[in-house]
Amino acid sequence: MEKVILKADKRDGTGKKIAKQLRSKGVIPANVYKNGKGAQSIQLGEVELTNILHTKAGENVIITLSIAGVKDNERTVVIKEIQRDAIKDRVLHVDFNEISLTEELRVDVPIIAKGEPVGVKAEGGILEHILWELEIECLPTAIPEKIEVDVSALKVGDSVFVKDISMAAGVKVLNDPELTVVIVKPPKVEVVAAEVEEEAGTEPELIRKKKEEEAEEGAEAAKEAPKEAKEAKEKK
Repeated sequence: MEKVILKADKRDGTGKKIAKQLRSKGVIPANVYKNGKGAQSIQLGEVELTNILHTKAGENVIITLSIAGVKDNERTVVIKEIQRDAIKDRVLHVDFNEISLTEELRVDVPIIAKGEPVGVKAEGGILEHILWELEIECLPTAIPEKIEVDVSALKVGDSVFVKDISMAAGVKVLNDPELTVVIVKPPKVEVVAAEVEEEAGTEPELIRKKKEEEAEEGAEAAKEAPKEAKEAKEKK
């Protein structure tokens, strides 16, 4: 797992107004927690944080926080939570958890499908990625950046389950082993064109016959009208 150093400063003020002022200067408000409590308020550069989030480790990166203005200024932390602007996707606030490199922790690691399945390439199937992350427990230094799953040998109907994924020694998977990670589904069934044309042609044919029958009935009525009028006149 990649380790990086991030410089930060002690943050004295709190509240929405101060947080807004900091963000306007390119500074992100943050908190550091230890054992889920005892928050230390800090602030750090938005650009520096963004650069760290773009490393291979992503949000699972191990960070050495160097905090100016506090005693014991270096803390080993991982990102607990990031609050983002829903529209601009800009980081608004960060919570860090202080950790020990000798104690295990739980994290979510992304799952990456590797290769093109035989069932897609040769059989026209569809690869569906169902589970995108694995929850694991291990030492901070053993956290993998990603988990690759080789799907190239999968045929239509084949699946990869959590139990099929091999992990390095010391890494424990916490998900249900029977959960499906990826599956190759059969190709979608298409309606035959000839059947569509036949169904489409049925209705116009019935309408045409009905119109012809109505026309014949109208002609017969026209022929009978003079005859009925003559018979009525003779009766008078």
